[in-house]
Amino acid sequence: RLFPDLEKQQLKNLHADLGRRLDDSLCIINEKVPFNDTRSSKYNALNVPLHSRRCQLKLRDIAGQALAFIQDLVTALLNFHTYMEQRVQIFPIDSATDTISPLNQKFSQYLHENASYVRPLEEGMLHLFESITEDTVTVLETTVKLKVFSEHLTSYTCFLRKILPYQLKSLEEECESSLCTAALRARNLELHNDMKKITAVFEKLHVYISLIVLPSIKPDGLLRTNYSSVFTHIAAGLHGFHNVMKEISKHYSQKAALEHELPTATQKLITTNDCILSSIVALTNGAGKIASFFSNNLDHFTASLSYGPKGGTEFISPLSAECMLQYKKKAVAYMKSLKKPCSDSVPYEKALANRRVLLSSTESREGLAQQVQQSLEKMAKLEQEKEHWMLEAQLAKIKLEKENQKLKSSLTGQLIEPMPENSVLPNTAEQEKEEAIKKTSRESVKRMSLIGMLTMTTDNKEAPDAKSREDLIKNHYMARIVELTSLLQLADSKSVHFHAECRALAKRLSLAEKSKESLVEEMKLASQSISRLQDELTTTKRSYEDQLSMMSDHLCSMNETLSKQREEIDTLKMSKVCYQVLYFTLSMVCSLGFCRLQ
Repeated sequence: RLFPDLEKQQLKNLHADLGRRLDDSLCIINEKVPFNDTRSSKYNALNVPLHSRRCQLKLRDIAGQALAFIQDLVTALLNFHTYMEQRVQIFPIDSATDTISPLNQKFSQYLHENASYVRPLEEGMLHLFESITEDTVTVLETTVKLKVFSEHLTSYTCFLRKILPYQLKSLEEECESSLCTAALRARNLELHNDMKKITAVFEKLHVYISLIVLPSIKPDGLLRTNYSSVFTHIAAGLHGFHNVMKEISKHYSQKAALEHELPTATQKLITTNDCILSSIVALTNGAGKIASFFSNNLDHFTASLSYGPKGGTEFISPLSAECMLQYKKKAVAYMKSLKKPCSDSVPYEKALANRRVLLSSTESREGLAQQVQQSLEKMAKLEQEKEHWMLEAQLAKIKLEKENQKLKSSLTGQLIEPMPENSVLPNTAEQEKEEAIKKTSRESVKRMSLIGMLTMTTDNKEAPDAKSREDLIKNHYMARIVELTSLLQLADSKSVHFHAECRALAKRLSLAEKSKESLVEEMKLASQSISRLQDELTTTKRSYEDQLSMMSDHLCSMNETLSKQREEIDTLKMSKVCYQVLYFTLSMVCSLGFCRLQ
């Protein structure tokens, strides 16, 4: 019994210890270890991927280059099919003089419809380019416009399949013509094989581009492991297209050279062949550019068109792309709210003009600051004076009330006197009291006011006149004080204004002096340059005069030489005439002498 109980106790302790350790580990994991769900594709698909603006701009740039290449290729294809239709109409039988075969008629009819199949390629690529913007997410699942381009490529591939039998039969008909030589027949057979190759190349490109479109239609239609291989096959197909076009250009140029040597080759046929050759050369160049462009950007296509959540192994879903764009818009709106607009800057010329106005204006900053300071000081002084005079007025009012009360009490005490009941007439003592009261009533009473001391008599008749006189004097002096105060304020404001004007004039004077100094310097420089130019002019004039004198001397010497030469010439002429006369005379003499001798 002891051993089983001991084992149970140990098992219980071990279970409790392991449970405690598990709780501690879970607590540490929950608090310290971050949640990472990138290893699970199921959970990682729920994460919102980052929006790569750089990737979008790069893809838009690449799409723009591809659009330009497709436009050149479409133009070359249109020219090729159009000139081929024109050739079918004139060779081996000219439709203007005879009826062409039903095969060529049908072939010409199909070639005439080439624009309805070729031009949509450019439109589809244009729609794809317009769908790639900075505010979108360009991945295979969201590139819906690629399907439109694939459909247009499918229709053009069907068009090539439709015209291929007629094109091959047309070449065979040319080989059966009596004018076809063995070399020309060999070139036609080579073109026969080339036309099959070009159709096969377009079918191959159509298949691989259809595979790229699958993720936008069916998310599970294309595995990521096969994605890079599809792009590699597209690049190989484009290089094959370029190689086939080089062979066609080589074989057709040889064929055109042989046809130009035929005796029945017309100028229309020669011109048409030249146009076809130029369109084939344009097709070859366009195919080479597209192949090189796609090969150079193959790695970028593989990396950028398949990005998704960080660390994930799945493509980004359209729902995640929409969520990403919503968060991007919110982030942009938040950044715009943080960014405060900069205040408009003042142009340099306007700032200079404002500076001159500020320096020369009476409302300059320094003058206004001084005026404000002086005004504040005056206001403080006036406030102090106001408080002082208010206190003085209150004290004077209190004193006046006290004096009035004293005067009133003294007057009432002196005027009221008890009368005896039995006496009817006043005695002499009463008469003396009345006279004393009259004297005291006639005595002057001094009263204090704000203006000064004012003497008043207490006679009942003269009291109102004295009060009115005091009011008049008070009003007069108060009006005088107000007038003097206004005059003082006016004089003060004028002095401030004149002071500001003087400061402005002083600044203007300093600016004028500076400008005067600069103008004086400029005038000195101008005078120096004028004197230098005058010296140069004098030197030049003197040198010209010397040269003229030398030339005149030389001319004089030349004239003398010419006159001497003329004299010598005249002398020689005269001597020549004399010699001729002498010779003639001698000859005559000799002839006469010879005649006489005979």
